Amino acid sequence: MIHIGRTYNLRVVKETEFGFYLDAENLDQILLPSKHAPDNLSIDDTVDVFLYLDSEDRPIATTQTPKAEVGEFAYLEVKDNNQIGAFLDWGLDKDVLVPFAEQHRPMSVGESYIVYLYLDNRERIAATSKIDKVVMEDGPHDLLPQQSVDLIIGNSTELGFKAIVNHSHWGLLYRDEVDQRLSFGQSIQGYVKHIREDGRIDLSLKTAQEIRDNYHQVIQDYLRDHDGFAPVHDKSSPAQIFDLLGMSKGQFKKAIGALYKQRVITIEKDGIRVV
Repeated sequence: MIHIGRTYNLRVVKETEFGFYLDAENLDQILLPSKHAPDNLSIDDTVDVFLYLDSEDRPIATTQTPKAEVGEFAYLEVKDNNQIGAFLDWGLDKDVLVPFAEQHRPMSVGESYIVYLYLDNRERIAATSKIDKVVMEDGPHDLLPQQSVDLIIGNSTELGFKAIVNHSHWGLLYRDEVDQRLSFGQSIQGYVKHIREDGRIDLSLKTAQEIRDNYHQVIQDYLRDHDGFAPVHDKSSPAQIFDLLGMSKGQFKKAIGALYKQRVITIEKDGIRVV
């Protein structure tokens, strides 16, 4: 079934002086205006189009690419305000409306906000900035550790950065594991680091192998700069290890275990040393 607010590959069934009609199955035939049609488009050709409602609430197609589709989040700029709400630039000629009732706080022209796109009761595409009623904190999902995911950076916390994972759930990037600048609303690829027992999602911007390699390098860099010796070992306290190397005891033990097996280091009673 074909729905408003999504992109489809549709077949041209009729050509007119003002555009092409596409077979949209359950939505009948939908017009693709000439100004948005590819050159040399002909009957029986197929074309990728996004479907929405025009100013008279009629289904219409466009080859313009929206910054988000229905059921997705995006960081969008306010272009105008009027008596019914704020209008955001989402990549199409027709801006998308955030009704006053769907604004988390009053929106200002020129400012950008994270919003969620949905269909209102008249099948018109609209947006809401009340994203906490849409994003799930926990609950069922089919994510797996080490899976690549799409992230939109949200608010920062004492622990790190909350991010929307695959347009559905909140996840957490821990501050001490982020080595780049992140900004509110930024879209970035990440990875599922760990799924807690309650279903909440811990994230990383690196693969598990990249994280391991980074810890190995931190230890080797310290040894290189301190005459081949570090005064911590697997019996040292977590605080000692973190103060010296900036990693948890668990991360440290895994790293020195791997380096020991590779015969890069020896583990002594008062620390670790380069072989």
